[in-house]
Amino acid sequence: MFLGVSIIADRFMSSIEVITSQERQITIKKPNGEKITTTVRIWNETVSNLTLMALGSSAPEILLSVVEVCGHNFDAGELGPNTIVGSAAFNMFVIIGYCVSIIPKGETRKVKHLRVFFVTAAWSIFAYTWLYLILAVISPGIVEIWEALLTLFFFPLCVGLAYIADRRLLFYKYMYKRYRAGKQKRVIIETEGEPQLPSKVDIEMDGRMLNSNGEDFVDEAVGFDEKELDEEETRREMARILKELKQKHPEKEMEQLIELANYQVLTQQQKSRAFYRCQATRIMTGAGNVLKKHAADQAKRAVQHDFCSEVSENNFSSKIFFDPGTYQCLENCVSVALNVVRRGGDLTSTVSVDYRTEDGTANAGSDFQFTQGTVVFRPGETEKEIRIDIIDDDIFEEDEHFLVHLSNVKVVSKGVGSERHEANHAEALAGLGLPCTATVTIFDDDHAGIFTFEDPVVTVSESVGVMEVKVSRTSGARGVVAVPFKTTEGTAKGGGEDFEDTHGVLEFQNDEIMKTIAVRILDHEEYSKQARFYIELQEPYWNRKRWTEEGGEEVLTKKEEEERRIAEMGRPMLGEHVKLEVIIEESYEFKNTVDKLIKKTNLALLIGTNSWREQFAEAITVNAGDDDDDEECGEEKLPSCFDYVMHFLTVFWKLLFALVPPTDYWNGWACFVVSISVIGLLTALIGDLASHFGCTIGLKDSVTAVVFVALGTSVPDTFASKVAAIQDQYADASIGNVTGSNAVNVFLGIGVAWSIAAIFHHTQGQKFKVDPGTLAFSVTLFTIFAFICVAVLMYRRRPEIGGELGGPRIPKILTTCLFFSLWLMYILFSSLEAYCHIKGF
Repeated sequence: MFLGVSIIADRFMSSIEVITSQERQITIKKPNGEKITTTVRIWNETVSNLTLMALGSSAPEILLSVVEVCGHNFDAGELGPNTIVGSAAFNMFVIIGYCVSIIPKGETRKVKHLRVFFVTAAWSIFAYTWLYLILAVISPGIVEIWEALLTLFFFPLCVGLAYIADRRLLFYKYMYKRYRAGKQKRVIIETEGEPQLPSKVDIEMDGRMLNSNGEDFVDEAVGFDEKELDEEETRREMARILKELKQKHPEKEMEQLIELANYQVLTQQQKSRAFYRCQATRIMTGAGNVLKKHAADQAKRAVQHDFCSEVSENNFSSKIFFDPGTYQCLENCVSVALNVVRRGGDLTSTVSVDYRTEDGTANAGSDFQFTQGTVVFRPGETEKEIRIDIIDDDIFEEDEHFLVHLSNVKVVSKGVGSERHEANHAEALAGLGLPCTATVTIFDDDHAGIFTFEDPVVTVSESVGVMEVKVSRTSGARGVVAVPFKTTEGTAKGGGEDFEDTHGVLEFQNDEIMKTIAVRILDHEEYSKQARFYIELQEPYWNRKRWTEEGGEEVLTKKEEEERRIAEMGRPMLGEHVKLEVIIEESYEFKNTVDKLIKKTNLALLIGTNSWREQFAEAITVNAGDDDDDEECGEEKLPSCFDYVMHFLTVFWKLLFALVPPTDYWNGWACFVVSISVIGLLTALIGDLASHFGCTIGLKDSVTAVVFVALGTSVPDTFASKVAAIQDQYADASIGNVTGSNAVNVFLGIGVAWSIAAIFHHTQGQKFKVDPGTLAFSVTLFTIFAFICVAVLMYRRRPEIGGELGGPRIPKILTTCLFFSLWLMYILFSSLEAYCHIKGF
């Protein structure tokens, strides 16, 4: 039964994770007026922890108390209240003591939100002190309506005070605070600590502008995980992880690196109590490690996507097109060859395509010969060549171009019925691809040329390695010309910092129309970058000095004089773009990879479900439950014997609770309502079974509740806290939520049940009687031990230990032994009092 409750509680916590992960967009206005859009959580982390998540982890105990009262004619029972107190003792002493001991050697974990921890710890102790007051002091043996309702009212009061501490309202409003971006999906979060404020930033939410002091942030009940405004931190962290993985695994492709990084980010990022509870339950019941299963599924999808992409490329239609689509030639080249290709489809068929030239700035008859005809691709042929004759002259003229078009693709079929086949299926079997028009540029060769960059500005990615810049020679290509060049710094620094300084001379040979300059760019793998440097062309000159030297005594022949005269008329010169601005930007691939990685780090997507089919598939599948996260992701482990045993013990419950609505329905609320209803039914059965079990072995309900029922309902929380303590860098998820959960147990479990019973008895003209003996003794004992526990945790924050969890070996062992001893003493003294060996109240 406890396994069944754990599994339905897993579904319940999944719905809570989906509900509390809902987000909305806000607009941040920078000091320069620029507005950027980011995403924030709708639920405040503290509020969600003390309401939905505390309800999720404590639902069995709370509902057991309510069901017991309602099922016993609204009379007080011993099982429900003692289970709440016993569960609180187990949580406070055993779970925290266990978490102290399992932290790896040399590591510590501190509570980050210390203000919230103080508030919840105080309320946790006050809740049980209040129980003692109403049972043994204010009205001994009787619970008045106002006492029960006040107990219930303490719940929203506790949540409100914790929210005030978290958001620094009231007196906290005048204390310093700062903001940053969280490490999961661009969530803005507040950070505690020193008064280091960023530059003033206004934030607009729902049409309102919020200033850096955050007053309007306070008025909006919008949840943030922590708080700080530098969104670049998230991206830098993602970029750092990718860089490290690329260095560690240079042989892996980018998609594999993305999955490795995704797994690492999901492992390292701060997670909610609901996630840890779900992960612990699934590992315990043979459903597998959530993170590793997700990584393996992503790797499989990537392989399947690649396979599908390869299949889709091999379609059933042949495409005819030019490859490439642009051509250049000199005026004296006689003819130019154009390449026509056939791709895809049935290559055993015969396909024909017509071609025809068209005038551009170049004219048929004076610059090129008008040409038209048909190209036939025979079976197996994939490439054909078209030749166009070029007409040479001695007239200086600008570079000109003309076009060549493809048209009228036909499939020539052989055999009987070929005409009908061609008529019906020609368009489906073959057609024009892109580009179907080729552009041919004719460069004049009667001038030395004009040398220029193609564009005044070029943008390159920092990951390009070596960038190549083209220097074109237009309006002529006669003679050997030298063009000096050099790089100059701008905001980008040379000398190997952002680029390597480059200088030299480009030597254009006769009839050569294009040269490239190579500059090495250094890759720093930054998410956002924009730096500039320049490449300058200097005055070009003939490489035959005797034509340009003044006062030369060498006697030239008539032929050489004619060459010189022509050369002087066509002296090389610089064109329009002689200084190229090079902008180095972040790698688009790297930036997109980081953005893609950020979008994939929503934990709600991992533990949520979107269909009943998915739920039933998960219910019958056994996965490896090893939670050792040091292994490389994407490599699926085979389930162990323990995984198979736990799967077969729980497969009935898994299949039964697969009928619960998926978390995608109604944003998780459908799953929430159905799950809590099923938990109520199961806890009613557990209550009866526990009573019969205690009766069978001769134990009182109070002892059965404190020892067995409390232990059974708290086992999933133990595993969840263990995973949280090891994986999380703070202690909030492992012990911070224990105190809040203990307070919620009393305020909801006792408050709701006793309010219902007190009101019912009042309507009957009676008093709601509760025997203060055993329960009051247990509450008093727990309260005293809880004070000791909290005091020890606070002492462990001293520098010589370093934090609530972990630390040096000796203090760690002593703390664990102390906490376990407190729990054993609580069990022993409660049992002795129940059997009247110790006098109670």
